[in-house]
Amino acid sequence: MSVDPNFNKFTYEHYVLIPNDGKRHEIIDGDHYVNPAPNLYHQTISKRLLIQLEQVEIKKLGWIYASPVDVQLTRFDVVQPDIVVVLNHRKPILTKQKIDGVPSLIMEILSPGNASHDRELKKQLYQRAGVPEYWIVDPDEKKIEQYVLEESRYVSRAVTSTRISLSVLPEVLINSEGLWDFDY
Repeated sequence: MSVDPNFNKFTYEHYVLIPNDGKRHEIIDGDHYVNPAPNLYHQTISKRLLIQLEQVEIKKLGWIYASPVDVQLTRFDVVQPDIVVVLNHRKPILTKQKIDGVPSLIMEILSPGNASHDRELKKQLYQRAGVPEYWIVDPDEKKIEQYVLEESRYVSRAVTSTRISLSVLPEVLINSEGLWDFDY
């Protein structure tokens, strides 16, 4: 008799049963992960990025979402990225409850204690799922790492200026100048 390798894996159906405890719950490859709520510095950077990304919706090029938002990439992968961009051609993945499929761009802002989670585990997941563009925003180093999917592998794009163009939408620029200022 063979054993189903997916028998002990969590799915979206399990995920929705998790009580709301103020923490971020995610399922990656069927395993349950829990992270504390982000700190104020993290949330300040997220807000500043969202304000700049608003041009995507103003120009009617797509939709922008901020955590908490459920993104179900596969049956066994449900994440809550910090920022998600879904361009018009991917609109069918938007449902009333969640994003059900692969978005155009995902941004994760590192928090103390989660750097390896975002840099390794989630980067591998997003690459495997086929997310076209992934940004890792590092407040401690005050830098943005931009990864673009080429032939099913992420390729790092060198960020050498304060103005960064989205690979999936080159007319949209993000200005990192002032992004890192935190005065309280």
